[in-house]
Amino acid sequence: MTTDPTTPTGPLQGIRVLDLTAVVLGPLATLTLADYGADVIKVEPPEGDMMRANGISQHPGMGSIFLAVNRNKRSIALDLKTPQGLAALQALVPTVDVLVHNMRVAAIERLGLGYAAVAALNPGIVYCAAVGFGQDGPHRDKPAFDDIIQAGCGLASLGAGGGDTPAYTASLIADKTTGLVVANAVMAALLHKSRSGQGQYVEVPMLETMAAFVLAEHMGGLTFRGSHVKAGYPRLLEGGRQPAPTRDGWISMLPYTERHWAAFFLEVDRPDLAEKYGIRDRHARNAQVRALYAQLRALTPLRSTADWMALCERLDIPATPIYTLDELPAHPQLQAVGLFEDAEHPTEGPVRQLRPTTRFAATPTRVYRQAPTIGQHTAEVLREAGLAPEAIAALAGPGPGPGLQ
Repeated sequence: MTTDPTTPTGPLQGIRVLDLTAVVLGPLATLTLADYGADVIKVEPPEGDMMRANGISQHPGMGSIFLAVNRNKRSIALDLKTPQGLAALQALVPTVDVLVHNMRVAAIERLGLGYAAVAALNPGIVYCAAVGFGQDGPHRDKPAFDDIIQAGCGLASLGAGGGDTPAYTASLIADKTTGLVVANAVMAALLHKSRSGQGQYVEVPMLETMAAFVLAEHMGGLTFRGSHVKAGYPRLLEGGRQPAPTRDGWISMLPYTERHWAAFFLEVDRPDLAEKYGIRDRHARNAQVRALYAQLRALTPLRSTADWMALCERLDIPATPIYTLDELPAHPQLQAVGLFEDAEHPTEGPVRQLRPTTRFAATPTRVYRQAPTIGQHTAEVLREAGLAPEAIAALAGPGPGPGLQ
């Protein structure tokens, strides 16, 4: 039996998600659900998700970031500030299992789409609000973007290895981390619903999520009441492990155990260093970890990256060359597992994309639908909800629009 390549096959097949998210945090969360097989209906304003304009694009509204985090979804374009647009969305609510949004709570309440209003239409719904700040705190109404959360959760204060100058991580780490937590939270709530039949309100706040994320290894002295030791994991903050220069480039090289260090120093004809740094005693070794890795970086320029990689392979020492973003498609592991796929987008032509990374033996996942144009599936989705053709036609807006579906 041949499986229809446009049909999801993941473990969430049969779950319908109403996606009222935008930018990166929410779309990454719903992307995970879509990749796992859920039917994700992305609700956009007539002008589209603002992230359509970001990144690299060939045509307006189809930027690289949007393409990356909105595959496997259907798009409907509705102006929720109009009675007709709101009524169309309300007609969809009873047909879905999940609603996810990342608006400020006051804003979605004004639209008439707060939890109480939605649950009145669908009592069993899993309603997940991805918010900047927990709604029982004084910052509940403040705007939140990735930079703000990186600064507020302590991450920016770590700078480059804990230096004095704050620095943002060059990745939307707060958006993406929180997005993954949102996906996990939704799936946990769906599991509860499958056992009890009960939907619920779920809140995932960015600041609290990222503070817990950062502090997992950095609690330090905060752990113990009355401690005078500062928070932070010294091995990371004191500049111990860093990329190491080689004769012709850079390498990430990590002798870690006593066996690693003993074999490494023997290979470079410096067995004396094993004694100097007390590698046979874990506590003595940890006490000198900064100097130990500085010694490593003093030795690595003596050989090429390839030479060090061969040595580390032989001694089973963890190591990898430093890859740039542009070099990732050529990474031998990523090539072998087919992480990058070539595909044909209906409007953008040949594109390179990433496949879903999680493997399910019984319910495999795949890219079965390319990122949609604005409102591409409006008519299709609203017909499924039972709206009359004339009501759908009245909602036609920019983009392919209901009239073309």
